[in-house]
Amino acid sequence: MARKLPVSEILYMAYRTLKSNKLRSLLTMLGIVIGNASVITLVGVGRGAQKLAENQLSNLGANVLFVVPGNNDTRRRGVAFPKNLVLSDSEAIRTQVPTVKRVAPQITSNEVIQYESKSTSSSISGITPEFLPVRSFEIAKGRFINSQDVKGAKSVVVVGPDLKSKLFLNSQAIGKTIRIKDQSFEVIGIMAPKGAVFGNNQDETAYIPLSTMVSRITGKDPTYGISLSFISVEAINENSTRAAKFQITNLLRQRHKIIRDDDFAVRSQKDALQIVTTITGGLTLMLGAIGGVSLIVGGIGIMNIMLVAVNERTQEIGLRKALGARQSDILIQFLIESLILAILGGLVGTIGGLSTVKLIALISPLPATIGSNIIILTVILSGSIGLTFGVLPANRAAKLDPIVALRSL
Repeated sequence: MARKLPVSEILYMAYRTLKSNKLRSLLTMLGIVIGNASVITLVGVGRGAQKLAENQLSNLGANVLFVVPGNNDTRRRGVAFPKNLVLSDSEAIRTQVPTVKRVAPQITSNEVIQYESKSTSSSISGITPEFLPVRSFEIAKGRFINSQDVKGAKSVVVVGPDLKSKLFLNSQAIGKTIRIKDQSFEVIGIMAPKGAVFGNNQDETAYIPLSTMVSRITGKDPTYGISLSFISVEAINENSTRAAKFQITNLLRQRHKIIRDDDFAVRSQKDALQIVTTITGGLTLMLGAIGGVSLIVGGIGIMNIMLVAVNERTQEIGLRKALGARQSDILIQFLIESLILAILGGLVGTIGGLSTVKLIALISPLPATIGSNIIILTVILSGSIGLTFGVLPANRAAKLDPIVALRSL
């Protein structure tokens, strides 16, 4: 009667077999290593992109709304935004919407800024004093634009820290005079670092009074008057954001005499976050699927090598069966060999993927991260692939006729 081999003995035999073919075993594992490393790296990058976007959006403020010209259709088609969002709209929002705390109208333009022999192209924003609290910006040195600056249309400017470094290097900036569109402006303050939002570096922006922006940089629109790039609106609290959005929408529809499609849009941080989460979630899923294909390719490599091993070890299988080994013993041994290759390859690939994710986080602004659940899932998946793709060669080896196998001796 055939004796049932203990699992420890089968494991030892599988280990000895793989060890005797080190190079082939390592090359077989390579597919799983690359697959695991790819999954972890790509998922880590996808999650990092999502986290980076969420961090940038959190700087906008939880209870801040943005009123922008143009509706969703015009923005999708790349149509030039209309200039019908005007300064009087911001005044109406401030005085007629009860859920609004502060309103900060803004005009933006890209202009060349010069200081002595240095020059750079940068974003210029015409703002009011409300901009600072509404957008949660801070002043590092000097002062910010006040109501007297706006009322008198004074030629003063506050610069971002990166813009200051470009123009003044390590020298003192406050009190110096810079030129914007051939107009002279006195630097009165330096902003604290704020970072970038969707590729727009806020630390390279120059801020001047809104009235000065209109009178000396952009001018008035002959049809609409003082046209705004957008309006930042701070709701009373986070719970009032939805009500504020509804009330602002209704107010502007009445003011613009809209019957059908809106000529403006009201955006909140939550709206932007939802869009970003959807996009980055799809990106992460796609990147994970690409890595998964590498794992499947690695599994096919294991199956191919194990089929070759069955043909090479025909005599060994026949001899073991003649000595009393059962079909289940042969089946289990080949499955364990496949499983060992897959798990070892998965562990090595996991270490490589984690190292790559940490390297990306160190050398780039992307906070690439990976959760322990993804690591565990990837290792289990690689083991499952090894087991699945090892079934065919293991089954072929188990069903091999010992008489046919022994004839080749």
